[in-house]
Amino acid sequence: MRRILLSSFSGSVIEFYDFVLYVIAAAVVFPQVFFNDLSPNMATAASFVTLAIGYVARPLGGVIFGHFGDKLGRKGVLVTTMLIMGLSTAAIGLLPSTDLIGVTAPILLVTCRLLQGVAVGGEWGGAMLIALENSPGAKRGFAASFANLGAPAGAMLATGSISLASTLPQHQFLSWGWRVPFLLSFLLVLVGMFIRLRVSESPLFKSLDQEAEKRKVPVLEVLRHYPTAVALGIVVAISQLTIDGIASSWAINRVVELGADRTTILNLKILGSVALFIAAFISARLSDRWGRRPLIAIGIVAALIFVFPMLNLIQTGTAESFAAAVIIGQFIQGIILGPLAAFLAELFPTRLRFTGASLCFQTAASLGSGFTPLIATSLVTATGGIAVLGWVWLGVLAVCLVTILLASESRTRDLSAI
Repeated sequence: MRRILLSSFSGSVIEFYDFVLYVIAAAVVFPQVFFNDLSPNMATAASFVTLAIGYVARPLGGVIFGHFGDKLGRKGVLVTTMLIMGLSTAAIGLLPSTDLIGVTAPILLVTCRLLQGVAVGGEWGGAMLIALENSPGAKRGFAASFANLGAPAGAMLATGSISLASTLPQHQFLSWGWRVPFLLSFLLVLVGMFIRLRVSESPLFKSLDQEAEKRKVPVLEVLRHYPTAVALGIVVAISQLTIDGIASSWAINRVVELGADRTTILNLKILGSVALFIAAFISARLSDRWGRRPLIAIGIVAALIFVFPMLNLIQTGTAESFAAAVIIGQFIQGIILGPLAAFLAELFPTRLRFTGASLCFQTAASLGSGFTPLIATSLVTATGGIAVLGWVWLGVLAVCLVTILLASESRTRDLSAI
């Protein structure tokens, strides 16, 4: 079981290191390397569009790899997604700039980002299920959270590596310094592959009648028989992913635009990831005792209360206010994130669980994390302030709160009987 949890955690660390590395680079590097022929505002918007493209690809990855994960097994998918992610991230580190090859550079960047999105779309479901389906029933919320705990840990590594690179003189950082963290991804993948190849297949999956399952198309089965569960899962997951979109990309770009030091801001973002990790760890443990629904609801209520304080702190443009906004905001995000993996997995039967849970989480990621930075940038640019953005965000979170309050508790469900 320790090896399984290590596999789930380490694989997610590597996948989200790659994915978050792009998120940060989209805020502080790519506008000047791949979109430097545009005005500053347009360059930022174009960079965030490429960021959103990766998130749009995540549901596609969830469906593709969910199909094979539900029909052929969880383990093979985990190895495949890690390899795709590592190679596409390393390729970004080798891309020539727009100054060298013109419009071909951003086209290649988008291609690599699409591959990243597809890979992480399949990674999360496999990493989560290999832990959840091997764990004792009374601890499966905590076990499933290891796939989510890999996200803040990977974010810490990504932020730390690019922060270290950003200490170089500006021209060196933009020419070659930012590339080093991307190239390091390939070494991390080799370590992750070694761990994953030693993990056994999920016993719940092995107990299925495989001949019967081979005749089914999982995504069609999910949409036909579980549309309410899909809608419920997407809306609930969006609650924490909008916080991620604000704190992990838009806020960094905003405070640097307002004059804060880039390296200082990136170092402070690491503290936000630490807060996210701690909160998710505690919340996941508590969800096995109190249930998934109460913890998620508490997190959403806290997010509703903190919307305008967080945005006002970011708008101040100082390192201290950024630190307060991101640390508190990501701690609240962690409260929701901890029980979320188990909550989504417990909505679906074993034969469709990979596809169903992945479809929920990755669609929410596309809508929440993917488009939030672009929407936030557009609203603030159009209105000159954060008021409209705040009210829109409040409305989204209010819908999420109503949805989780209408959901039933799933902590005591028998996974084999769903």
